[in-house]
Amino acid sequence: MSDFYQNGVITNFHNLTHRSVESLEKEMVRFSRKRKMGLILPSLFSELEGPALDNIVNELAKVPYLDEIVIGLDRADRDQFLFAREFFSRLPQRHRILWNDGPRLKALDAELDKEGLSPSQPGKGRNVWFCTGYTLASDRTQCVALHDCDIVTYERGMLARLLYPLANPSFQYEFCKGFYARVADGKLNGRVGRLLVGPLLRSLQKVYGHSEYLDYLTSFRYPLSGEFAMRTHVLNGIKIPGDWGLEIGVLSEIYRNYTTRQTCQVEIADNYDHKHQPLAEDDGTGGLKRMSNDIVQSLLRKLATMGVPLTSDSFRVLKATYYRNALDMMEIYNHEATMNGLKFDQHIEEAAVEMFTQAILDAGQAFIERPNEKPFIPSWSRVQSAFPDILQRIYQAVEEDNDGKV
Repeated sequence: MSDFYQNGVITNFHNLTHRSVESLEKEMVRFSRKRKMGLILPSLFSELEGPALDNIVNELAKVPYLDEIVIGLDRADRDQFLFAREFFSRLPQRHRILWNDGPRLKALDAELDKEGLSPSQPGKGRNVWFCTGYTLASDRTQCVALHDCDIVTYERGMLARLLYPLANPSFQYEFCKGFYARVADGKLNGRVGRLLVGPLLRSLQKVYGHSEYLDYLTSFRYPLSGEFAMRTHVLNGIKIPGDWGLEIGVLSEIYRNYTTRQTCQVEIADNYDHKHQPLAEDDGTGGLKRMSNDIVQSLLRKLATMGVPLTSDSFRVLKATYYRNALDMMEIYNHEATMNGLKFDQHIEEAAVEMFTQAILDAGQAFIERPNEKPFIPSWSRVQSAFPDILQRIYQAVEEDNDGKV
């Protein structure tokens, strides 16, 4: 089944989870003869030591239609990289590991940095950026998916559902976003999506006026999902944030470069769970506090590029509007939890809302104080204009790391 949202922004496919994985994969194998498919896995080395990624690799080993898997490995020394090569060796598909902390990729990164073309900070955005560069250099796929490595409920049907709208040669979608319910251990999860992004998008409309861009974001069931897919050529022209604003940033770039008719979302799982972030780390930073700040800044930067006047006074109005909207939504989620027999801790939920409220003020202040900050990693098309052979050099470095001595 499929439908359009009330505002007619993007196509929404659901209930694909009711189809057997075997039936989907049989069709995907047929599609792969015309549209080769790949997968990007951004990973921390610590995830290789947990149960989630071990199960993900076991599931991926059964996928019959992938031509290439590109794994971005962060925070790994030499011995850990060698461990990773052995860990992923069970994959029967062609696969390559980007050792982002290795000497070869670090040397290329330093060269790019001299020209202001390197990601300004480590993190998921940087990891994904180098993986997309290798994917373009490899040139083995026509469409590529990306998902996280901490999904504890992973099964390979998620990937088939995510890629299906792009793999089907009779469809002309350029981008697909995954969505799913966030329920686990008898309670509602996904606090940043439920209590920050949803109420914030509505509040931005109230404070700054109607926006087709905000309509577009609101039409996604789960805009923060780390599962999305696109035609491979799309990777060449998008600029992504290097921080936790990655998912919102990617949606914004798709909105800028493509029509909404070329964008869809698909239900990839009945339920989904992954590693949960604390509200903040022990030192008061990181966790959902850092994530929420990055997400708000990503939204503000996009609105500013569209000519929306953002001022300190308006941020205070936005904070008050958001807080009221978030509390109203919290009450609705309380009712939803009660109707479904789920636990609901009002104190924890309200504490999250209060932290997100402060994050809006902090992000607004940071936006005002650093107007010249470069929020995006340069697109690969721009990097290639400065370094015409950069993709070939990344390809060679990765091949030497994976096949040679390190």
